Amino acid sequence: MNTIGIRVEPSAVTFVVYDAAESQIINVEKIKVPKALNVPESLKFLRVNILDILREYEIVQAGIRITESNSQTLTISRIQIEGVIIEAFASSSLQRYYCGQISSISRLLNIERTNCKKYMDGELDYSDVQNWSDFSKSEKEACLTAIGAINA
Repeated sequence: MNTIGIRVEPSAVTFVVYDAAESQIINVEKIKVPKALNVPESLKFLRVNILDILREYEIVQAGIRITESNSQTLTISRIQIEGVIIEAFASSSLQRYYCGQISSISRLLNIERTNCKKYMDGELDYSDVQNWSDFSKSEKEACLTAIGAINA
């Protein structure tokens, strides 16, 4: 069973495809929004790409790391992109998906919230994934979200 975890930034989307049966990462990639596109076109671009990725990797379950409700820096473009991806999940053939903040991701991974944050920040090494320290923060968040999708 393949899962996907997504972490949105204002102008890019990082995703990790995870093979739950083999307990390994299949792909880590970033989709960059072309600067020439206006807002509606960029959202359409991302939606089409996400749906293509779900089909290409035969994703069964998915998760998206969403903005924390107490975030000091709310970015409208990030929230718009998250909404479009959630809609793409809802209109796809996914069996299950979740929208997760740190608390729900840590619950699905069965780890303490404080440790989950430390894994994301790179303060702790997540031993279930090889070369954890080589990943960027957004890649780590997407990875944990993908693994959490197994239990969504």
